[in-house]
Amino acid sequence: MALFIYHRLCRLWDCVWRGFFFVHRVFSPRFRSLVDYVRLEVGGGSRDAPSTETAGGLQGVDTEREWSPEQGSEKKPPPGGHSARVTDEEGEAEAVDDDRLKTTDEFYCSYDSTWETEEGAHDERASRPLTSFRSNKFKRFESAARDMQNYRRGYPKKLQWWKRPGSNEMPNLNFYLRKAQSQPDGALITDFHEQWFGNYDDLEHVHTYIQWLFPLQEPGVNSEAAPLTKEEIECFLASPTAKGYLFKSYVLMLDFYGIKLSDEKTGEVKRSSNWEERFSNLNTRTHNNLRITRILKCLGTLGFPQYQAPLVHFFLTETLVHGRLPNVKDSVLSYFVFAVLDKHSRRDLIKFAFLRYDRNEEFVWCPKKLQRQWAREAAERKST
Repeated sequence: MALFIYHRLCRLWDCVWRGFFFVHRVFSPRFRSLVDYVRLEVGGGSRDAPSTETAGGLQGVDTEREWSPEQGSEKKPPPGGHSARVTDEEGEAEAVDDDRLKTTDEFYCSYDSTWETEEGAHDERASRPLTSFRSNKFKRFESAARDMQNYRRGYPKKLQWWKRPGSNEMPNLNFYLRKAQSQPDGALITDFHEQWFGNYDDLEHVHTYIQWLFPLQEPGVNSEAAPLTKEEIECFLASPTAKGYLFKSYVLMLDFYGIKLSDEKTGEVKRSSNWEERFSNLNTRTHNNLRITRILKCLGTLGFPQYQAPLVHFFLTETLVHGRLPNVKDSVLSYFVFAVLDKHSRRDLIKFAFLRYDRNEEFVWCPKKLQRQWAREAAERKST
């Protein structure tokens, strides 16, 4: 009898929880929309209804000009390190600086400064679109965009809790100057370059080295690897030796992914001779998507921002044009693209992606206003 009552109570409790989540899922978006509406009414914001127009009929369109590294901005970051203020927050817009965009476009992301024109215009407190439905796909992108914005701004809210007061230790710089070994692997930077190159088993299955080869201002899974400090970044950028070894680390990982650097100046890359085998590994071992995001961030932070866009363009081509890396596609669009510090290069990459994206799928990585504009331009080119 007691067991019967217990099972009945369990079923009742399960029903209560299911009911709670159903109510939350159905009414929470409507409640948020109501709050947004009230805020706009009080603040005098736009009351225009969200647009539901989609850009259609572009399946297979390839009328956009070919992308090249030269399409990016002429601006270069100043000496002394990663400057998101120069590459990410400045620059002129392409006729998209419209306040109504923030409140009427369901794909406006307050964490994405790619389409903004003024510093601070992408404040994360910006008004949300007046829509009761925001797709899970967009929510995933929005979550990624928050992380990538924090990176592009140089981690302004990241407390350097890992650095002891008064400590001048620079473990990442010392590792790259051959003054210290990685932990727990106990390897010098030259050991990785000479003994790990082509050692695909270790590069795949060992997870402690990637933070040493590509350090960031954020912690990772290896607790024995310290995040970068601002002081380390400045010293690293001033050291030709450290930067030279970082270049070799990049080449090492490109080879692991079936890619080779074809132009050291522009950063252009292409498939290597064993790309099929390496692409198969990359497509099935999806933790490598996180590694590539780390590599892109590190390139931007430690002196090689010009290498970011060519690598991202390569992955966009392989995923959207050739369809060889389907399990990498979402990471390319949500993370790789938005790791690129140069705003103009990001714009070109997103437009390149939109014109080659399957129109049967939702494209959430830029406002619909721009998608409609690009769709019209592509249709006009096709008709002429």
